[in-house]
Amino acid sequence: MANNNNSNNKKSKPRAPKDGANPKKFKKKTSILLTDKVEYVDYKDVNLLSRFVSDRSKIRNRRVTGNTVQQQRDIALAIKNSREMALLPYTKRVAQTRTSRPPRDGDNRRERGEDQVRESQVEATEVESAEVEELGTDEVEA
Repeated sequence: MANNNNSNNKKSKPRAPKDGANPKKFKKKTSILLTDKVEYVDYKDVNLLSRFVSDRSKIRNRRVTGNTVQQQRDIALAIKNSREMALLPYTKRVAQTRTSRPPRDGDNRRERGEDQVRESQVEATEVESAEVEELGTDEVEA
């Protein structure tokens, strides 16, 4: 019973034959390193390395850049070295635009608006001025 071969098992299903006429043909990307005739990837060449990094400072795929395996290794190593030397950032801050949500029912939490902040500052200055006045009158009486 332990060696029961089930025909529904994914491993036992034969794969579909690969046809030469694949409808989703795509052109192989050419590497930037080949087009620019770069022989050595230097970690100090920030302009070249930044072309292999996304807007959030992630290293791009081989599939996206068109690099060979060895080129991708060299690029990744150079990017990591230049990050360590503070030539490239590890991350870039991306501004997020948030859509305002309607307030939740039964939720009493509110964000402090500018008016509330100003009111609290005015109250604090009034309290401080009242304390100063009290101290001034006490000293005169003594």
